[in-house]
Amino acid sequence: MDRALIIGRSGGIGSAVAEALEARGVFVTGLSRSGDGLDVTDEASVARHLGALEGPFDLVFVATGALVIDGAQPEKALKALTAKAMVDQFTLNAVGPALVLKHCVRLLPRREPAVFAALSARVGSIGDNRLGGWYSYRTAKAAVNQVLHGAAVELSRTHKQLCVAALHPGTVETRFTEGYQDHNPTVTAAEAAANLVRVIDGLGPEDTGKFFDWQGEEVPW
Repeated sequence: MDRALIIGRSGGIGSAVAEALEARGVFVTGLSRSGDGLDVTDEASVARHLGALEGPFDLVFVATGALVIDGAQPEKALKALTAKAMVDQFTLNAVGPALVLKHCVRLLPRREPAVFAALSARVGSIGDNRLGGWYSYRTAKAAVNQVLHGAAVELSRTHKQLCVAALHPGTVETRFTEGYQDHNPTVTAAEAAANLVRVIDGLGPEDTGKFFDWQGEEVPW
Protein backbone atom coordinates (compact mmCIF):
# COMPACT_ATOMS: atom_id res chain seq x y z
CA MET A 1 0.00 0.00 0.00
CA ASP A 2 1.43 3.35 -1.08
CA ARG A 3 -1.37 5.92 -0.84
CA ALA A 4 -4.39 6.13 1.44
CA LEU A 5 -7.28 8.54 1.81
CA ILE A 6 -8.81 8.82 5.28
CA ILE A 7 -12.23 10.46 5.55
CA GLY A 8 -12.72 11.58 9.14
CA ARG A 9 -9.01 12.02 9.79
CA SER A 10 -9.54 14.18 12.90
CA GLY A 11 -11.63 11.57 14.76
CA GLY A 12 -10.28 9.06 17.24
CA ILE A 13 -10.22 6.07 14.91
CA GLY A 14 -9.48 8.04 11.75
CA SER A 15 -6.44 9.75 13.23
CA ALA A 16 -5.14 6.51 14.74
CA VAL A 17 -5.46 4.65 11.43
CA ALA A 18 -3.71 7.50 9.63
CA GLU A 19 -0.85 7.41 12.13
CA ALA A 20 -0.53 3.63 11.86
CA LEU A 21 -0.33 3.85 8.08
CA GLU A 22 2.14 6.75 8.11
CA ALA A 23 4.38 4.77 10.46
CA ARG A 24 4.60 2.17 7.70
CA GLY A 25 5.58 4.75 5.11
CA VAL A 26 2.16 5.10 3.49
CA PHE A 27 1.40 8.56 2.10
CA VAL A 28 -1.86 9.55 3.78
CA THR A 29 -4.29 12.22 2.66
CA GLY A 30 -6.79 13.09 5.36
CA LEU A 31 -10.05 15.02 5.23
CA SER A 32 -12.37 15.95 8.07
CA ARG A 33 -15.08 18.38 9.00
CA SER A 34 -13.10 20.15 11.71
CA GLY A 35 -9.87 20.34 9.74
CA ASP A 36 -11.05 20.87 6.19
CA GLY A 37 -14.75 21.73 6.30
CA LEU A 38 -15.80 18.46 4.69
CA ASP A 39 -19.46 17.73 5.45
CA VAL A 40 -20.16 14.17 4.35
CA THR A 41 -23.92 14.79 4.56
CA ASP A 42 -23.72 17.59 1.95
CA GLU A 43 -23.10 16.27 -1.56
CA ALA A 44 -21.76 19.60 -2.79
CA SER A 45 -19.14 19.54 -0.03
CA VAL A 46 -18.20 15.94 -0.78
CA ALA A 47 -17.96 16.62 -4.51
CA ARG A 48 -15.83 19.72 -3.96
CA HIS A 49 -13.33 18.14 -1.58
CA LEU A 50 -12.96 14.83 -3.38
CA GLY A 51 -12.99 16.54 -6.75
CA ALA A 52 -9.85 18.43 -5.74
CA LEU A 53 -7.89 15.21 -5.20
CA GLU A 54 -5.84 13.19 -7.66
CA GLY A 55 -5.81 9.41 -7.42
CA PRO A 56 -5.34 6.61 -7.45
CA PHE A 57 -5.51 5.61 -3.78
CA ASP A 58 -4.83 2.02 -2.72
CA LEU A 59 -7.10 2.54 0.29
CA VAL A 60 -10.04 4.79 0.98
CA PHE A 61 -11.13 4.48 4.60
CA VAL A 62 -14.29 6.20 5.88
CA ALA A 63 -14.10 6.75 9.62
CA THR A 64 -16.95 9.23 10.04
CA GLY A 65 -20.05 8.66 12.16
CA ALA A 66 -21.67 9.33 15.51
CA LEU A 67 -23.62 7.43 18.13
CA VAL A 68 -25.24 10.49 19.74
CA ILE A 69 -26.43 13.35 17.52
CA ASP A 70 -27.91 16.56 18.95
CA GLY A 71 -28.19 14.90 22.34
CA ALA A 72 -30.40 12.03 21.13
CA GLN A 73 -29.25 8.94 23.04
CA PRO A 74 -29.63 5.39 21.67
CA GLU A 75 -33.21 4.28 22.31
CA LYS A 76 -33.86 1.62 24.92
CA ALA A 77 -37.47 1.16 23.78
CA LEU A 78 -39.76 2.05 20.88
CA LYS A 79 -41.41 4.80 22.92
CA ALA A 80 -38.13 6.74 22.84
CA LEU A 81 -37.88 6.69 19.04
CA THR A 82 -38.25 9.99 17.19
CA ALA A 83 -38.29 10.75 13.48
CA LYS A 84 -35.57 13.38 13.84
CA ALA A 85 -33.16 11.07 15.64
CA MET A 86 -33.68 8.36 13.04
CA VAL A 87 -33.23 10.73 10.09
CA ASP A 88 -30.13 12.30 11.67
CA GLN A 89 -28.56 8.88 12.20
CA PHE A 90 -29.37 7.75 8.68
CA THR A 91 -28.03 10.96 7.17
CA LEU A 92 -24.66 10.84 8.91
CA ASN A 93 -24.02 7.11 9.20
CA ALA A 94 -25.48 5.87 5.91
CA VAL A 95 -25.88 8.75 3.45
CA GLY A 96 -22.47 10.19 4.33
CA PRO A 97 -20.39 7.11 3.45
CA ALA A 98 -22.59 6.52 0.38
CA LEU A 99 -21.82 10.00 -0.95
CA VAL A 100 -18.11 9.53 -0.29
CA LEU A 101 -18.15 6.25 -2.18
CA LYS A 102 -20.06 7.79 -5.08
CA HIS A 103 -17.53 10.59 -5.51
CA CYS A 104 -14.34 8.62 -4.89
CA VAL A 105 -14.87 5.92 -7.50
CA ARG A 106 -12.69 7.91 -9.90
CA LEU A 107 -9.92 7.91 -7.25
CA LEU A 108 -9.77 4.11 -7.09
CA PRO A 109 -7.55 2.13 -9.48
CA ARG A 110 -9.37 0.05 -12.08
CA ARG A 111 -6.79 -2.68 -12.56
CA GLU A 112 -4.70 -2.78 -9.37
CA PRO A 113 -5.68 -4.10 -5.92
CA ALA A 114 -7.42 -1.55 -3.70
CA VAL A 115 -9.75 -1.37 -0.71
CA PHE A 116 -12.68 0.88 0.07
CA ALA A 117 -13.62 0.33 3.72
CA ALA A 118 -16.11 2.12 5.91
CA LEU A 119 -16.73 1.83 9.63
CA SER A 120 -19.88 -0.05 10.48
CA ALA A 121 -20.87 -1.67 13.80
CA ARG A 122 -21.87 -5.12 14.93
CA VAL A 123 -25.13 -3.67 16.23
CA GLY A 124 -26.02 -3.01 12.59
CA SER A 125 -26.16 -6.75 11.98
CA ILE A 126 -29.76 -7.96 11.71
CA GLY A 127 -28.71 -11.58 12.18
CA ASP A 128 -26.71 -10.80 15.32
CA ASN A 129 -29.36 -8.62 16.98
CA ARG A 130 -30.45 -10.37 20.16
CA LEU A 131 -30.98 -7.40 22.46
CA GLY A 132 -33.20 -5.01 20.48
CA GLY A 133 -33.19 -1.28 21.15
CA TRP A 134 -30.86 1.30 19.64
CA TYR A 135 -33.30 1.55 16.72
CA SER A 136 -31.94 4.60 14.93
CA TYR A 137 -28.25 3.70 15.15
CA ARG A 138 -28.82 0.04 14.30
CA THR A 139 -30.96 0.96 11.32
CA ALA A 140 -28.40 3.45 9.98
CA LYS A 141 -25.58 0.93 10.24
CA ALA A 142 -27.67 -1.77 8.58
CA ALA A 143 -28.32 0.72 5.79
CA VAL A 144 -24.65 1.54 5.21
CA ASN A 145 -23.93 -2.19 5.11
CA GLN A 146 -26.45 -2.53 2.29
CA VAL A 147 -24.91 0.41 0.42
CA LEU A 148 -21.47 -1.16 0.62
CA HIS A 149 -22.72 -4.59 -0.41
CA GLY A 150 -24.58 -3.19 -3.41
CA ALA A 151 -21.64 -1.04 -4.48
CA ALA A 152 -19.35 -4.08 -4.24
CA VAL A 153 -21.54 -5.90 -6.75
CA GLU A 154 -21.57 -2.95 -9.17
CA LEU A 155 -17.89 -2.05 -8.91
CA SER A 156 -16.73 -5.63 -9.31
CA ARG A 157 -17.62 -5.22 -12.99
CA THR A 158 -15.29 -2.26 -13.54
CA HIS A 159 -12.74 -2.56 -10.70
CA LYS A 160 -11.97 -6.26 -10.63
CA GLN A 161 -9.23 -6.01 -7.99
CA LEU A 162 -11.24 -3.80 -5.62
CA CYS A 163 -12.57 -4.90 -2.23
CA VAL A 164 -15.46 -2.91 -0.74
CA ALA A 165 -15.95 -3.85 2.91
CA ALA A 166 -17.75 -2.86 6.09
CA LEU A 167 -15.61 -3.00 9.23
CA HIS A 168 -16.57 -3.31 12.90
CA PRO A 169 -13.75 -1.87 15.05
CA GLY A 170 -14.97 -3.16 18.43
CA THR A 171 -15.70 -0.78 21.29
CA VAL A 172 -13.01 1.87 21.10
CA GLU A 173 -12.12 4.39 23.81
CA THR A 174 -13.10 7.60 22.07
CA ARG A 175 -15.56 10.45 22.68
CA PHE A 176 -17.87 8.52 20.39
CA THR A 177 -18.36 5.75 22.97
CA GLU A 178 -18.19 7.67 26.25
CA GLY A 179 -20.93 6.41 28.53
CA TYR A 180 -21.45 3.18 26.53
CA GLN A 181 -18.43 1.13 27.56
CA ASP A 182 -19.70 -0.50 30.75
CA HIS A 183 -20.72 -3.87 29.31
CA ASN A 184 -18.17 -4.23 26.52
CA PRO A 185 -14.41 -4.75 26.57
CA THR A 186 -12.71 -1.69 25.13
CA VAL A 187 -9.48 -0.99 23.28
CA THR A 188 -7.58 2.22 22.72
CA ALA A 189 -7.81 3.97 19.38
CA ALA A 190 -4.23 2.91 18.61
CA GLU A 191 -5.07 -0.75 19.29
CA ALA A 192 -8.22 -0.50 17.18
CA ALA A 193 -6.22 1.06 14.34
CA ALA A 194 -3.64 -1.72 14.44
CA ASN A 195 -6.43 -4.30 14.31
CA LEU A 196 -8.23 -2.57 11.44
CA VAL A 197 -5.06 -2.13 9.39
CA ARG A 198 -4.27 -5.82 9.88
CA VAL A 199 -7.74 -6.74 8.60
CA ILE A 200 -7.43 -4.35 5.64
CA ASP A 201 -4.05 -5.88 4.76
CA GLY A 202 -5.74 -9.26 4.41
CA LEU A 203 -8.59 -8.12 2.17
CA GLY A 204 -8.70 -9.05 -1.49
CA PRO A 205 -11.27 -8.94 -4.30
CA GLU A 206 -12.67 -12.26 -3.09
CA ASP A 207 -13.77 -10.45 0.11
CA THR A 208 -15.65 -7.63 -1.58
CA GLY A 209 -19.15 -6.97 -0.33
CA LYS A 210 -18.52 -8.52 3.08
CA PHE A 211 -18.70 -7.33 6.71
CA PHE A 212 -15.74 -8.04 9.00
CA ASP A 213 -14.97 -7.43 12.66
CA TRP A 214 -11.65 -6.27 14.08
CA GLN A 215 -10.39 -9.85 14.23
CA GLY A 216 -11.05 -10.43 10.55
CA GLU A 217 -14.06 -12.64 11.30
CA GLU A 218 -17.05 -12.25 9.01
CA VAL A 219 -20.12 -10.71 10.69
CA PRO A 220 -23.61 -11.88 9.62
CA TRP A 221 -25.78 -9.34 7.83
